[in-house]
Amino acid sequence: MDVSALQKVRYAYKPKLPACLSQDIDTISIEFGVPTESVADQQDLKALFKNSYGKPLAMCVSGKNDKIHKELKVGVILSGGQAPGGHNVIAGLFDGLRKGNAASKLYGFLGGPSGLINNKVVELTDEIIDMYRNTGGFDIIGSGRTKIETPEQFAASYETVEKLGLNAVVVVGGDDSNTNAALLAEYFTEKGSSAQVIGCPKTIDGDLKNEYIETSFGHDTACKTYSELIGNIERDANSAKKYWHFIKLMGRAASHIALECALQTQPNVCFISEEVEAKKISLNQVVEQICQSVIKRAEKGDNFGVVLIPEGLVEFIPEMKTLIGELNDIIADNKEEFAEKSSFIDQLYWLEPRLSVASCKFLNTLPPEIAKELLVDRDPHGNVQVSRIETEKLLMDMVERRLAKLKKEGVYKGKFSALGHFFGYEGRCAFPSNFDADYCYSLGFCAFVLIAFGLTGYLSSVRNLVKPAVEWIVGGVPLTMMMNMEQRHGAKKPVIKKALVKLNDRPFLTFAENRDNWAVTTSFLFPGSIQYFGPPEVCDQTTKTLILEKT
Repeated sequence: MDVSALQKVRYAYKPKLPACLSQDIDTISIEFGVPTESVADQQDLKALFKNSYGKPLAMCVSGKNDKIHKELKVGVILSGGQAPGGHNVIAGLFDGLRKGNAASKLYGFLGGPSGLINNKVVELTDEIIDMYRNTGGFDIIGSGRTKIETPEQFAASYETVEKLGLNAVVVVGGDDSNTNAALLAEYFTEKGSSAQVIGCPKTIDGDLKNEYIETSFGHDTACKTYSELIGNIERDANSAKKYWHFIKLMGRAASHIALECALQTQPNVCFISEEVEAKKISLNQVVEQICQSVIKRAEKGDNFGVVLIPEGLVEFIPEMKTLIGELNDIIADNKEEFAEKSSFIDQLYWLEPRLSVASCKFLNTLPPEIAKELLVDRDPHGNVQVSRIETEKLLMDMVERRLAKLKKEGVYKGKFSALGHFFGYEGRCAFPSNFDADYCYSLGFCAFVLIAFGLTGYLSSVRNLVKPAVEWIVGGVPLTMMMNMEQRHGAKKPVIKKALVKLNDRPFLTFAENRDNWAVTTSFLFPGSIQYFGPPEVCDQTTKTLILEKT
């Protein structure tokens, strides 16, 4: 297989491990804390997870053990969207298993959770693992978004585990995937199976976090990748001095990516969806904020700038959220009748008497291309596919129209020319940063230790991440501890609670303290590409967000 020079060198990189995992494997032990509670809905979750609710925190410590050398057969699943570092989770798990017992085996389920359901599996060998160490992507076994939720799917998963004689399954995924892991752990125990389930926290969005999961893997690399691109665009904008760049970034439910990229690059404008929702900021107010930056910069002769927009922003704007909710309900209740309306105009006429007056009026103010996306692109449940809404183009269009009006009124005298971008897939499979390479390897190795000690229903945890890797703290967090009950498709279901940007924490407050200056003054930062070789302060640092949170 042909490989690039960087890929060849990255194969040889030796991830750094915390002290408790790098010592003689015979001296790794587990220490338990007090029983835990879920973040909310304790009674409901206790009833649903009769066998796994309330387990204690687990921490890796030095000590004697007689379990670490047990021969094990483990399966691993990559679930959901790709995130840099997934291959190193598998490599860490594989190396841990082999250090414990050279006869232990690791199997990869192909194509995500469906591989477990359908028993599509491959044994992962030294040769395979060595081809993927420290590389991006999930292509070693592929990923998928299948949810294990029906009785038939749970039964098929159980049958696969029994057929293969697995001691454990490791689920590498985000909040939904690890909710699935908790349900699988409960199901296996209920069936009398000794098979364990351990999760690993993955999502570039950064919304799987708490006191014990300081960050989800891949977030660091993705933010550094996007920030490099944003910095390049800022440099270009400052060179050409004639374009405003509107950049949409991944992050539907939470704005962690937008916030981190803003801290790394200091754009003129950046929106945080959580603030927009909390302050009930309207679409017109969003547009006005951009216009004010454009006008003030134009007064200084700076007819250029950069605006960062989180992917899910439109869902947090009050009137847009109301409109989307009404459309989802109306179209879901009248699927066949709506399907008969073949043209956009027919759809609008049909919707008009069914929408509230405010939503109808708002829909008619939107650019036709955006309105069409609200009506045409529906997911399998009939809901708007928000990620497909070109928010950057919506804002560009509305800002342009507003500025044209202000120019007629003599308020604005500058020139406005805008370009739109969406940075998403560019960051999901990048070569992992040294931080993510080390962090993911430690998560995988920790998952092996949790398995060796017979734990199930836990999420692999590595903390103290702003310190050098040798000082990281390793252990396991009960999955039920992170859960609450939420309304999903008409029913209350257990889910791991998403971690949103906190408006009273240092990362957001630091951004808020500086954004008025950035809006007017060209304060761009240019992070450059991810560095793999050089001093630790350049190569091994984690996100600015995490540093602000923990120091």
